[in-house]
Amino acid sequence: MSLDTQIQTLIENAPRDGSTPQAIEAIAPVLKALAEQLRHREYYILQTPDGNWLTTTLSNRANPDLEKSVVYGFPSLEDARASRPQTAERELVAAPLPVTHLLFQMLAFDRVDSLIFFEIPGNRETGTEVKREEVQRAVRLQLQSYLQQKKSNIPPNLA
Repeated sequence: MSLDTQIQTLIENAPRDGSTPQAIEAIAPVLKALAEQLRHREYYILQTPDGNWLTTTLSNRANPDLEKSVVYGFPSLEDARASRPQTAERELVAAPLPVTHLLFQMLAFDRVDSLIFFEIPGNRETGTEVKREEVQRAVRLQLQSYLQQKKSNIPPNLA
């Protein structure tokens, strides 16, 4: 699915609350720009049957008290299955998700600090990290710019 189609799907599936579809449309350039930096249009995410993403807590080697929570995105179903932890307590499924949808969901997913996308099938050693904080910052700037443009389009003599 192309990035434009992914964005259109996000807009079409947004709540019809009078603002969410317009907000998604406004931040679409940011989502698309971030997605274009990645190799794949969809990634497999390990999740529980009810749709909760599997998070992994990583510790800093130099400072073990410094931790972050990440979600891994895999380029293939085989890679996702191979990385599935062998836990008897929960069944995990590998679900393919469009990359723009992952980035969009990250905006509201406070428990996750980063998404780490593995780009090369079979290689789970090197990934591309996308930090939630950076996505939020880029979206905030885009929304500010969008609102400024919207204000400047209002005629001064509108009463």
